[in-house]
Amino acid sequence: MQSDVIRIALLGAESTGKTSLSLGIAQALQAMGLPAMAVPEVLREWCDAKGRTPLAHEQADIAQQQAQRIFSIAKGWVIADTSPVMTAVYSDFIFQDKSLYANALTQQTQFDVTLVMGLDIAWQADGLQRDGAHVREPVDTLLRQALSSASIPFKVIYGQSDARLNAALLAIQEGVAHINSELGQHLSSFKSVQAQREFSQYGLNRGKTAWRCDLCSDADCEHKLFSDLLKADGAMK
Repeated sequence: MQSDVIRIALLGAESTGKTSLSLGIAQALQAMGLPAMAVPEVLREWCDAKGRTPLAHEQADIAQQQAQRIFSIAKGWVIADTSPVMTAVYSDFIFQDKSLYANALTQQTQFDVTLVMGLDIAWQADGLQRDGAHVREPVDTLLRQALSSASIPFKVIYGQSDARLNAALLAIQEGVAHINSELGQHLSSFKSVQAQREFSQYGLNRGKTAWRCDLCSDADCEHKLFSDLLKADGAMK
């Protein structure tokens, strides 16, 4: 089965690499001869234009604009640097307003793949949008809970630089193989980087990061991989 449009959503707390990864994914797909476009974040442009962060009553319009950017594209690969779900999450976190979840989660079901950014890269200041590293974990928790409540599957992406891109490409390949046979032709190039992906995640998590399986609908994928690697490491000592 072939689809005219394939939508990939990159979600996550602030300073988790969504923008750079969305551009990297689009460029990688373009290099394979596939029509791909990275859709930028409305909030970033809004804050730059207004010189402030939005108020509670302005959140819904930002979510609507983000959805319009994404769903107005009817052909090719759409790589969305965030979706209305993140607006709903931040409305909940900052203003205790849960009213945006229902519509945002309905829209999220129209994505073919949802990627959630891991918290393994260092926080960096970036103007008005970012509040600090301390907000990333509670936002990540709200995001995972929201996706799980709507039974929306997602993959958590870890790694630094190219390893993060490789992990994302593998997750995309797995997520769309059944609807896009064209991508299957590039399976070997994705699999060739799987060892690097696993090594980078192992290096990150070996005793340094607490498991968050209770907050992740894809816990088996994350936990089993690293449990097996840790067992292997223990056997070697």
